[in-house]
Amino acid sequence: QVQLVESGGGLVQAGGSLSLSCAASGRAFSNYYMAWFRQAPGKEREFVATITKSGSSSRYADSVKGRFTISRDNSKNTVYLQMNSLSSEDTAVYYCAARWGADSSDYYTRPYQYQYWGQGTQVTVSS
Repeated sequence: QVQLVESGGGLVQAGGSLSLSCAASGRAFSNYYMAWFRQAPGKEREFVATITKSGSSSRYADSVKGRFTISRDNSKNTVYLQMNSLSSEDTAVYYCAARWGADSSDYYTRPYQYQYWGQGTQVTVSS
């Protein structure tokens, strides 16, 4: 089992940048696929980015591709989300998620595919 705690959210102007972190407690962090999701008011939770166990590969939602970067440091049990060129459409609560599973060539982009979730961190982009 793993516990996830996000940090780094806040208020930023449009065009600015923000970096989120998600610290995991528990053992074997490197055995988890990690992802970021977000949820805006009145909308469903949506996929943002995911990264493989080793950090060698990642996948992004089309809406953030080229602007956001997901990374992880397994020695620090932490996954990151660097967000650049932010717009008001990026305003949401951002959630970190972890999936325990066997090695796979698939990318996991659905909320139900992740067993563990953080409490979320608010990101607000002012226009």
